[in-house]
Amino acid sequence: MLLIRNGTIFDAIHPDPYTADILVRDGKIAEIGENLPADGPVLDATGLNIYPGFVEAHCHIGLDGSGIGFEGDDCNEMTDILTPQLRAIDGIYPMDPTFHEALAAGVTTVCTGPGSANVLGGQFAVIKTAGHRVDDMIVKPYAAMKCAFGENPKRCYRDKNNYSRMSTAAKLREMLMKAKEYDRKKQAAGDDEAKRPPLDMKLEALLPVLHGEAPLKAHAHRADDIFTAIRIAREFGVRLTLEHVTEGHLIAADLAKEGYPVAVGPSLTHATKFELRNKTFATPGVLAKAGCHVSIITDSPVIPQSYLPLCGALAVKAGMDPFEALQAITIHPAEHIGVADRVGSIACGKDADLVLMDGAWNDVSAVVRAVFVNGEQVCGADGVER
Repeated sequence: MLLIRNGTIFDAIHPDPYTADILVRDGKIAEIGENLPADGPVLDATGLNIYPGFVEAHCHIGLDGSGIGFEGDDCNEMTDILTPQLRAIDGIYPMDPTFHEALAAGVTTVCTGPGSANVLGGQFAVIKTAGHRVDDMIVKPYAAMKCAFGENPKRCYRDKNNYSRMSTAAKLREMLMKAKEYDRKKQAAGDDEAKRPPLDMKLEALLPVLHGEAPLKAHAHRADDIFTAIRIAREFGVRLTLEHVTEGHLIAADLAKEGYPVAVGPSLTHATKFELRNKTFATPGVLAKAGCHVSIITDSPVIPQSYLPLCGALAVKAGMDPFEALQAITIHPAEHIGVADRVGSIACGKDADLVLMDGAWNDVSAVVRAVFVNGEQVCGADGVER
């Protein structure tokens, strides 16, 4: 049990902060109120701001990180353009220094998984950034199925079997059609094993998508790729989240009407390819003003995971409302990846993932004084992991 007393709470739900105590019990936020009784250790947070642990909706931490290079990169399976059977949890390396750097910056939950070389890359997982064994860090082992549009699958497989955007879309459609037929045969067979179709790991991995249990997580920068992702999701009646959305500000009204969650970024980089030429930090603010559900992402290691709050701050500088920007790195990504019942805001019953700072979250001079994950202090002001 821990009582964090007299901090200024920014809960990511209400625009205005308030001063109160937070009682932590069994890793959860048990009570929020004034002058709560202390039955155990007390941390005096007077003068400190308290935020929910920051949440990243789309990255590759643990699969591609610090000092890895080609030999250590587990982000993409480059031997097959269609690999939905791959699971992020089988490739995450918790000892990578980027996990500690993320924690020290207050990033406590991430959705990480395969990259965008393949039309179907595999299964993203939601994990906490604290821990040394991925099995103990998992929040959601199968959060989404990664698919990719645009230049990446074209570039990586252009000399094999994927030269155009039309080919990319056709390959995704074909796999979803095969999965639907596979599912139909399985259901028709019932308990009769002799009538079941032969086991297909790729198609098995797509069944949660067809059943609405996991969304397609669509890598799409350019406006036409975004609309292709939406078109295919509609055709098959599956859930969808849109990732990167670099040209989202050009089609903001359309995206607001469609209503799919959008994760914007990485924006703190050069426009390193043609489809990024319209990149701007104004995009998340434009989309939020249009009524979209917006998250801000680093796409770590494209941008260091620890710079997630900085990316939010730069979105504010480019015109985004500060409260909406805070939500874009807390509750909105938690909703985007389907774990808002546990993380993303400060509320009773949620995991006690908390960031204590001596200034505003979007002030680059503010210092993170303490980080808690599941009620345990994992970092202090010295940046040392506990």
